[in-house]
Amino acid sequence: MSTQDFVGRWKLVESENFEEYMKEVGIGFITRKAVANLKPILEIKVEGDVWHYNHYSTFKNTLMSFKLGEEFEETTGDGRTLKSLVIFENGKFVHTQKKIKDSDKDSTFTRWIENGQLIITLQSGSVVARRVFLRE
Repeated sequence: MSTQDFVGRWKLVESENFEEYMKEVGIGFITRKAVANLKPILEIKVEGDVWHYNHYSTFKNTLMSFKLGEEFEETTGDGRTLKSLVIFENGKFVHTQKKIKDSDKDSTFTRWIENGQLIITLQSGSVVARRVFLRE
């Protein structure tokens, strides 16, 4: 599996425990309810050594750009600012978010392709969510 296999547009088709994950990281009730049932599109692009993960939905669009292996400051869709790092190992993108403010929580996202599907697990504390995307 190479990094290039992830490039493209992906549509969410399945989501497990996502609302609990959002609750764990401190996302407010109204935002959780608004986001929980969305079917976002994830667009993954690479230009040179810069990766772009763009999430598009009817609620909000979020854009994230980074270089593999370089820490960067990430602002989440709900406005939290975290120190993030994305690496590619064993055919998977591993994205760690480290809190800056004490009130925030650390998270790890793992993204891989299995049977033509993009699988993402989101973990914070003991809460794990799983989201499945199909290529558009």
